[in-house]
Amino acid sequence: MIVRKSAAELEKMRRSGLLVWEILGKLASMIEAGVTTLDLEVVAERMIRDAGAKPAFKGYYSAAVGARFGFVLCTSVNEEIVHGMPSAKRALRKGDIISIDTGVQLDGYFGDSAVTIPVGEISPEAKRLLDVTRESLELAIDQVRPGKRLFDVCGAVERCVVSNGFSVVREFVGHGIGTQLHEEPQVPNYVDRRNENPRLKEGMVLAIEPMVNAGKPDSRVLADKWTAVTRDGSYSAHFEHCVAVTPNGPWVLTRP
Repeated sequence: MIVRKSAAELEKMRRSGLLVWEILGKLASMIEAGVTTLDLEVVAERMIRDAGAKPAFKGYYSAAVGARFGFVLCTSVNEEIVHGMPSAKRALRKGDIISIDTGVQLDGYFGDSAVTIPVGEISPEAKRLLDVTRESLELAIDQVRPGKRLFDVCGAVERCVVSNGFSVVREFVGHGIGTQLHEEPQVPNYVDRRNENPRLKEGMVLAIEPMVNAGKPDSRVLADKWTAVTRDGSYSAHFEHCVAVTPNGPWVLTRP
């Protein structure tokens, strides 16, 4: 069942979303060679606690893994697609790209967002990967309007990514969001005709999150059971926003 939110509920989600935006902005300002992914984790956790919020990811139970996630951030570097775990041993280097994904629960409502950031100068191909992934998200956001269908959102990502010679990760998808971190519907970054194609209605909120590989779309999960990487070792980028369907068009809850 897809849960539609009232205006008051959307305002609460907006507050959660802006906290996530603030956290990601602070972390982005810290990105440089030598910084560890655990350094980012420490700052993010402090900001969440100071705001009176709860981390959405830390303690999240995955039935597929059979364990709870241990961090407030997912920090995924280079070929890591998603769910990378912060570590004092993982220091960033010039030329890396790092995806930072985080979420919070504030006043009972969730916000969730992700960004991929270059570490110093990166290769032209890596820069193009980030640009295309970001563009695909913006094109998808523009489809979040009453009367549109879910496949309009999914297809916008897929067309942008494929036409630029990159590939869409298929094992991991976006989702509805509200009083739960993951709600219906699932939001793939491609048109999956095995899924339902609901019409978008006012009050729906979608967490749209393109995960795009420079090489082939195939992924695998490392022995830690969480970190997903590209099978061919190519770089992967990830951007995410929570977007509400309103009569006036898309409302991105996770940025000002």
